[in-house]
Amino acid sequence: MVGRRREREGRAVTDETGPWLVVGLGNPGREYAGNRHNVGFMVADLLAGRLAGKFGRHRRAVAEVAEGRLGLGGPKLVLAKPLTYMNLSGGPVASLAQFYKVPPGRVIAVHDELDIGYGQVRVKCGGGEGGHNGLRSMSKSLGTKDYVRVRFGIGRPPGRQDPADYVLSDFGTAERKELDFLVDRAADVVESVVSRGVEPTQNLYHGV
Repeated sequence: MVGRRREREGRAVTDETGPWLVVGLGNPGREYAGNRHNVGFMVADLLAGRLAGKFGRHRRAVAEVAEGRLGLGGPKLVLAKPLTYMNLSGGPVASLAQFYKVPPGRVIAVHDELDIGYGQVRVKCGGGEGGHNGLRSMSKSLGTKDYVRVRFGIGRPPGRQDPADYVLSDFGTAERKELDFLVDRAADVVESVVSRGVEPTQNLYHGV
């Protein structure tokens, strides 16, 4: 049973061709821009810059979308930032997956992760949501948990601080000194999932 689960969690790249949907999870609005909970938006913005894409409002989903290709003639990436609040992210994601005909195995959610140390990036396919409301909404709307997650570690809150307050607070001064580099590496991880697959990416980055 455990072996089957591990096999399923490492098998994200499907045999189907077509675009990948990369979803940066976060909350819309300037007041949330620097929050730990918005690191998915930060990674999506960086990827859009790499692909020379420009975010614009999608006509069929409550989301901003940018499109581009990973390298010359490479796979198409649809980058998305839902414009609902975090706990309603699934609706726009499902609408975009339907519009672009993207199967769950080619959907990548980029999100903050409390249970991983700051700046570490981990990849998995399927499994639980770990209490993350954005993932919970995506799983419900997509009708499956079998999509890829790129998990950006933010660490646990200090002392007795409420985790809900912690994720909605900005990165600290010391953290911000490394943030650009770490977001850049998280974008590398996303590109690696698309070009190599989940398991090779895990082998490449999980020791970093």
